[in-house]
Amino acid sequence: MKAVIQRVAHASVTVDGKMISQIQKGLLILLGVGQGDTEDQAVAQTKKIAALRIFEDDAGKMNLSVRDVGGEAIVVSQFTLYGDTRKGNRPSFIKAADPALASPLVDRFAELLREQGVPTQQGVFGADMKVELLNDGPVTILLESE
Repeated sequence: MKAVIQRVAHASVTVDGKMISQIQKGLLILLGVGQGDTEDQAVAQTKKIAALRIFEDDAGKMNLSVRDVGGEAIVVSQFTLYGDTRKGNRPSFIKAADPALASPLVDRFAELLREQGVPTQQGVFGADMKVELLNDGPVTILLESE
């Protein structure tokens, strides 16, 4: 499981011209599910993300979590995080999970993040999504499960 976590001032997801998710201060999480990924990995990642201290405190230090600042999250499925470009110029996505595994695991990931106390919205699995964000910092963290 791979996640690109971006600290945002605001973010939104639009599908077919309709905004389906919108947050203010919080996290935009691009989530890739790989072959063999499990719910246990989703549990570990959501615990880590909810506690990740990447928001500034009063002293300007990154010392607060998304929960500490009352932030929200949007989870957007993104199989292209598993794109392999080592051979040729066209990415291979062979290591990405089949949608039958990935879709429910993305939903479960969002649910687990909510259980961690982070109000969480989602994109639409497999849809052509337009994602807008204002990266705050910029702060971008890559998180991969083992």
